[in-house]
Amino acid sequence: MCTNSTAFGPSQMSGNLVAGAKAIGDTTVTVDDGSLMQVGDILEFGDASVYTAAPSGYYYKITGISTHVLTIKRFNISTGVTETGGLRHALVDNAKIRRHWEYYFNFTNAPTTTDDVSNAGGSLDELHVVVLDEDGGITGTAGTILETFQGLSQASDAKTSEGSSNYYVDAIYNRSDFIYWMDHETTLANAGSAKASQTFDQQGANDFTVFTSSLASGTDDYTITNAEFATAYDLFADTESVDLSLLMCGPSQTSADATGDTKATAVMDIATARKDCVAFISPARADVVDLTDPIQQTANVKSFADGLPSSSYAVIDSGYKYMYDKYNDVFRFVPLNGDTAGLCARTDNIADAWFSPGGFNRGQIRGSVKLAFNPTQTQRDDLYRSRVNPVVSFPGQGTILFGDKTAQSKPSAFDRINVRRLFIVLEKTISTASKFQMFEFNDEFTRANFRNLVEPFLRDVQGRRGLTDFSVVCDDTNNTGDVIDRNEFRADIYVKPARSINFVQLNFVATRSGVAFSEIVGA
Repeated sequence: MCTNSTAFGPSQMSGNLVAGAKAIGDTTVTVDDGSLMQVGDILEFGDASVYTAAPSGYYYKITGISTHVLTIKRFNISTGVTETGGLRHALVDNAKIRRHWEYYFNFTNAPTTTDDVSNAGGSLDELHVVVLDEDGGITGTAGTILETFQGLSQASDAKTSEGSSNYYVDAIYNRSDFIYWMDHETTLANAGSAKASQTFDQQGANDFTVFTSSLASGTDDYTITNAEFATAYDLFADTESVDLSLLMCGPSQTSADATGDTKATAVMDIATARKDCVAFISPARADVVDLTDPIQQTANVKSFADGLPSSSYAVIDSGYKYMYDKYNDVFRFVPLNGDTAGLCARTDNIADAWFSPGGFNRGQIRGSVKLAFNPTQTQRDDLYRSRVNPVVSFPGQGTILFGDKTAQSKPSAFDRINVRRLFIVLEKTISTASKFQMFEFNDEFTRANFRNLVEPFLRDVQGRRGLTDFSVVCDDTNNTGDVIDRNEFRADIYVKPARSINFVQLNFVATRSGVAFSEIVGA
């Protein structure tokens, strides 16, 4: 919890000492008016006639208030520490009291009028703000100062000397790492213009106001609804305004994605509609974490995958990994779809998008202490038939993405990640090239120009092992008179994608010493 204390003029004269003299060591004093005092305020005492600073600059913090009686303790302004013990010197009747705001010594001066407002003829717009860790939930020490903001303005159009907004609403919103402004305090509702000559809502030279607001009703584990997730992911739906290659789902909500109204389904739908990116999906945490029966885990993951739609623009993995969270100094389970997307990004970096991200060469999962679900070969085969790519920890060989299937149910070239990502690269690149044919004439010159753009690119991809062969048809056979009259332009691009190896068959044959291998192979 943080306390946002806003003070107007944190230093002031605050009355007299009454009810007799006070001796050294006393821990309570009685004043003629305690209404201006607050617990936490810092006090100084002077003589009975004219205020003068107490000997050696002694300061005292108010730790309790009961009507006119103040409980005090010594206060060290150098360290900000409240010490034990009472008065350090005797006080006479009617001694003067100077009261400081609790955080007065964290600022260079009391707030008065900012330069911007003063130049416009206004006054008393300035305020200081302190943000505290009230209960120690952030720093571990209650009362720790997190942030201070000096010299903010009540004027809605006030500027700093650098030209940025000095309006306290904007300054807190833009500069604070911990709080946002939500609403004015009642007496700050008249925030006007720095350009108008006016007196703002500060209450005068000797009646400074301190506002303290303790944040409440917040939570660190707010559960986001499926509708809120869908709204957030909808920001990625527009292909023209958002360039996207990999879309991570994060943790799925439940194992009931078959309803079509949950997070994983929504993310897959976005990728399928865009047709230029791949979504990465993990099962729900409850499907694999804290379960000890691998048969049940297998059944849960299969049920989860079976409830998802068929799409070659999505990849499903088998679960969660246990990893160290260095930011919170704890170990936690996290879904593997971020790792799968990361393997694709790494494959782009060290090879090309049309290489498979799985296997021992490029499929190494980093930072995994253990897996929530480590499937056996039988379980891996079962999962693979359900479009799930198993992630497996092999002793001495690390944690591996042991599959490269997309979420497409029907067997085709596009049920492999590398083929789908190859076509995404081809389609995005060639589509960009085709935009330059817009509003040109549909004649042989334009068609030849298009072929001269596309064919070298495809030859390059072929040379980098993405294709085994290709053909580009863009001539009068598919740009007939009818097509030209409809103001259309057509090109047919045929490619033979390179296929990844998913199964290895090794045959070992023992032969007699006198047998020639050519005879056996030839037979």
